[in-house]
Amino acid sequence: MQRLESLAMGRVAMTTAGVLAAITVLAAVYKPFREILVFSYNCFLQPLGKTANQAERLDRFYENQATVYDATRTGLLRGRRTMLKLCAAEMRRLRERYPQRKLVWVDIGGGTGWNIEQMDKYFPIAEFDQVYLIDLCEPLLKVARQRFERLGYKNVQALCQNAKEFTLPGLSDDRKVDLFTCSYSISMIPPFYAVLDRIDEFLDPEFGVFGVADFYVSSAESTSDQTTLVGGSIMRQCHWLNSWFWRQWFSLDHIELHPARREYLEHKFGTLKCYNGRNHFIVPYLIRIPYYVWIGVSRQRDTTSAVKAFEMEAGNHVAVPPSFPDIARERMQRALTTKQIDGVVEQLKQEMAIQWPQSSFHYQKKQWRLPFVDDRFSDLFRTWIYGFTWEDPYVDMEHLDLGPEDSILCITSAGDNALHYAATAKPRRIHAVDMNPCQGHLLELKLAAISTLDYPTFWRMFGDGKIENFPELLDEKISPMLSSHAYQFWKTNNKSFDRAFYFRGYSGHALRLAKTAFRMMGAQKNVEKMCTTKSLEEQKQIWDTKVRKTIINETLIRLFLSNPAFLWNALGVPMNQLNIFKNEGSVEQFAIDTLDSIPARSLISTDNYHYRLCLMGNYSHESCPLYLKEDAFNALKANDGKALDSFRLHTDAIVSVLSGMQDGSLTRAILMDHMDWFDPVDESVPLPSLEQARNEEDKTVSDLDREVVELARVIAKGGAVFWRSAAKYPWYQQRFEKAGFKVAPVHIRETGKPIDNVNMYASFYKAVRL
Repeated sequence: MQRLESLAMGRVAMTTAGVLAAITVLAAVYKPFREILVFSYNCFLQPLGKTANQAERLDRFYENQATVYDATRTGLLRGRRTMLKLCAAEMRRLRERYPQRKLVWVDIGGGTGWNIEQMDKYFPIAEFDQVYLIDLCEPLLKVARQRFERLGYKNVQALCQNAKEFTLPGLSDDRKVDLFTCSYSISMIPPFYAVLDRIDEFLDPEFGVFGVADFYVSSAESTSDQTTLVGGSIMRQCHWLNSWFWRQWFSLDHIELHPARREYLEHKFGTLKCYNGRNHFIVPYLIRIPYYVWIGVSRQRDTTSAVKAFEMEAGNHVAVPPSFPDIARERMQRALTTKQIDGVVEQLKQEMAIQWPQSSFHYQKKQWRLPFVDDRFSDLFRTWIYGFTWEDPYVDMEHLDLGPEDSILCITSAGDNALHYAATAKPRRIHAVDMNPCQGHLLELKLAAISTLDYPTFWRMFGDGKIENFPELLDEKISPMLSSHAYQFWKTNNKSFDRAFYFRGYSGHALRLAKTAFRMMGAQKNVEKMCTTKSLEEQKQIWDTKVRKTIINETLIRLFLSNPAFLWNALGVPMNQLNIFKNEGSVEQFAIDTLDSIPARSLISTDNYHYRLCLMGNYSHESCPLYLKEDAFNALKANDGKALDSFRLHTDAIVSVLSGMQDGSLTRAILMDHMDWFDPVDESVPLPSLEQARNEEDKTVSDLDREVVELARVIAKGGAVFWRSAAKYPWYQQRFEKAGFKVAPVHIRETGKPIDNVNMYASFYKAVRL
């Protein structure tokens, strides 16, 4: 027995020796394996012993792993490149505005200088007058100095200093810092309050930008209002078990993830952008370490223009954001009546910078997007419903009589028609309203892309619907012009342009279905020919003989066009709208009246871009919305996007937006078909008073009547409301007549006679305010 035990122990010893030998050989010949061993031993096994202070602890922790630090942190410290790209984009904007300005960058806790070398790829280090790396760990700073010497950086200083009392040698006392960055350092600095206060002291209040990437956990007390203040709530909350585990895990290495660190950062500084991510470290989708990227500014930055811009009607009414306290609302409203708005805005700005932190919306480069609480509609809308606008703006313009003095309210949708109005009539104000925040994100992306991209790049995004480098464009070019909420959305959905953008979103379901049906019926080549022919006769002949039967057939109509679930999820048609046109005829007849006359009206290849997109999945330069034409693009982009300054994007119900507007402050409203969605109202029921309409507890008042009453108040005399309907004679036109409008049809569709290039609606109405 002893012999057997000795033999077994000998084999174990031989096996252990063999494993150790194999590890030794791997470590000797395979550099990545050696780096992992060094990292693992120093992080998890090496005894640190007693240390006198933070500097000594850091030196002992990093002295044996400083040379492998960068190689072993790539997968762990996510978000650093994103943070640097966003900061570089802000620096480029600053350089464009002030080409002679000398820029100063301070990287707090920059360690080996990886951030500075990486930044050179996005914004040349030579463009900075001075760059300072502040760190308390000499072994890491030694690596940094060697790196800077190798790269030939003459304007970079690596300083061993305590971050809470850093100094910047060579910088004049009155010179402020343009850029601060903290890459995974706030969570490692014990006196983080003092450090952030010190940064705030040095950060330029007018031009300065502060970038952070770090781990985080969330607190249970976080609310929607708070996350709106700091830039959005996408993936902000962490599960309590996740938060508890990572706090305990990182505390073993003296990394503190208490929520107070991030919360104080966002309280002390105003938020430009933030993004909440999950680091799929080592085992993807199993190990999910929460991290965030945040870009901010001084709370002292002048936001007067933003407060003034958050108005419901230019020059007349200021919409007080939901983040403002009640006292601020009351004082703002009093100022409107006393014409003392400028003084009150300035006083409020100064007080709120101290007492009531302003929302991220106030620090936007352009005040397109009005403040909203993004959690309010998150359960209803996960993505956009409409990737394109399904109304003909050329017919709109024939009847809107829109000019530069007009103020128009429209439904956001994909923003195509709103951009058409801006490019042609250049109205004073365009209020784009949508309850779905994702529709606002889409229009905001278009506005930002027009402002920052050249035409060929913009065309690839929204003409081809496909661009290979959208994530880079988002971070490096588009981001400065986006609100934090929109940036979060597109960062989270950064694969949207990988293949076919217009096949995404709910409307993409319908396009994919059509494409599948054409393939199954062997009609795909005929569809392509119909979309490329330059002959109207040939186009109609292909439709009649080859394509029509794949769309207008009993099976398709029964399975899809009569299916409420498909109509809502793919086409955005709710039950009330389905009922409104079924009351006047069958679904099959509606499809016939819609589609049969289109091929004879206009060429899909050159004019009818709506059906070009639906049939081909993209646009051509001949057949596309006006905003995608190069001349219109250049007109919208000219003078730093002056034509785009008319936009105000509201994320709310139309009636809520109208209730904040002053009497007679709109000259036009075009409401698409959304009134088809309301529950019918008995014609004999009297129209409610304004007071009744605003009483949300009064259940006897219909939602439609609330909207009609507000429209009657807000539309100026002689102004007009326009709408389309799936019915030829929609029931609600009588409600407008009761409210003091003269209602008349612009078009009523007849079989074989299209009313526009889409022809999806049975009627188009105009109601003039008497």
